[in-house]
Amino acid sequence: MKPGVRALGIAESYRGDRSTLAGAVVRANRVVDGFVFGSCTVGGTDATDAIIDLFDRLGRPDVSYVLVAGIAPAWFNVVDLHRLQEATGRSVLSVTFEESAGLTDAIRDAFEGDARRRRLGTYRAQPDRRRVAVDDGTVFVRNVGVDDATAAEVVRAFTPEGERPEPVRVARQAARAADEYRHGDD
Repeated sequence: MKPGVRALGIAESYRGDRSTLAGAVVRANRVVDGFVFGSCTVGGTDATDAIIDLFDRLGRPDVSYVLVAGIAPAWFNVVDLHRLQEATGRSVLSVTFEESAGLTDAIRDAFEGDARRRRLGTYRAQPDRRRVAVDDGTVFVRNVGVDDATAAEVVRAFTPEGERPEPVRVARQAARAADEYRHGDD
């Protein structure tokens, strides 16, 4: 991958009822090239809209990929990867770091009625996770707007060491720092 290719990593950190979202633009050569911040509701259904807003406010037509840390940030605020891809016009990859049986049972246990149906509907509509080997381990990737082989190539290109793609790793650090700043000593 060319060193100047850019990805927007999205990650979150939360305390209380709002989750701090951070977006970090990182080039394939690991140069950090921009930040954007926002929030979504913990336990809500607005994560997809909040990420679309981050992308729009960032105003970076040079971003080629959107990498999201996980599929359900902020306590099951499930991201609709298809809608995110349609809204941004970019390939979208959700990257998780642990093998699991999925979130269906956890969503069933945590919610009832329409809240459960809505989350399960969104969650089940997402592509299946695939195992992708990276430098120091394995990640699990869902991809929309790009084929499986290209998604694996993107994840590996943005993961020169460790197990977290740089855009997601940097966004996670930024989200934590912003969340700590926002909440202080709460």
